[in-house]
Amino acid sequence: MRSYLFIVFGSLILLSCSQPVKNKSGSNKSLAEYFNYGDSGVKAAGVRMIPIKTPVGDFKVWTKRFGNNPRIKILLLHGGPAMTHEYMECFESFFPKEGFEFYEYDQLGSYYSDQPKDSSLWTTERFVEEVEQVRQAIGADSTNFYVLGNSWGGILAMEYALKYQANLKGMIVANMVASAPEYGKYSEDVLAKQMDPKVLAEIRGIEAKGDFANPRYMELLIPNFYNEHLCRLKEWPDGFNRTMKHANGEIYTMMQGPSEFGVGGRLKNWDIKYRLKEIKVPTLMIGAKHDTMDPKAMEEQSTMVQKGRYLYCPDGSHLAMWDDQQVFMTGVIKFIKDVDEGKF
Repeated sequence: MRSYLFIVFGSLILLSCSQPVKNKSGSNKSLAEYFNYGDSGVKAAGVRMIPIKTPVGDFKVWTKRFGNNPRIKILLLHGGPAMTHEYMECFESFFPKEGFEFYEYDQLGSYYSDQPKDSSLWTTERFVEEVEQVRQAIGADSTNFYVLGNSWGGILAMEYALKYQANLKGMIVANMVASAPEYGKYSEDVLAKQMDPKVLAEIRGIEAKGDFANPRYMELLIPNFYNEHLCRLKEWPDGFNRTMKHANGEIYTMMQGPSEFGVGGRLKNWDIKYRLKEIKVPTLMIGAKHDTMDPKAMEEQSTMVQKGRYLYCPDGSHLAMWDDQQVFMTGVIKFIKDVDEGKF
């Protein structure tokens, strides 16, 4: 009897795996088809090191593919610069259910990709060319290609759209304003004033000395700034902890600057707000109440692009994908489906 039940149960499993799955992006695919990445030889769970050409040589960047959907290919652009894909692993709990094909990706210089030392590589323009090469490698085009950028990844998404929007289907900018000077002003005029004056004075004192390696700096920032505006979960997600552990501080400081109040590095004067009107592709701008970015500025940006939508996360911070997850993911998924189905 046990043998009979085992055979029946096994047959049901095989049958279910071979049945077509009507995913919410509108295509019928079996699970076997959805997870068929066309690998030859050793299977690598979707991981691929993509070759990248740069002015100073050839390198490789880490990517991981989930799903197989020729209608929807989403490239996740992490923040930093030079953080990692790890804090964006939460999308794995949502996108496969919708049948979306998506890619986690460590930009050049980040932990899982090559980390060359030539400082001329760390410019927005060079990163844009990298994203274009990744797009070509994953076989995406204007009929199916979406970029979803958070923080610095939002800068990269907007800059990519300004140069290569002919290759885009849609864009999501999560928690990033289009002007570094405006970000700095919001940090000074709003966020800093929300802190305990004594704590702020001590932080300012450390910054004035350039003593950013002082352990006291992070001791002050984590409870008084990061826990309020970066990620409001009582316990930080494992993926975010790994991102912080693996961050490339050299590149981050070079581009973002050492202070967490605004931008002080190569991006200090970055401002493309006046150019948002050039963006024609459907665009979702995401803001959050407790974000380091002004949510009202994010809403304004959604009206400045030609085809914009705004998503507000009332309980979210800079990582609203974590601390206001249901609002964030529901809005992102609806946007992608609406664009895909021609309902945007």
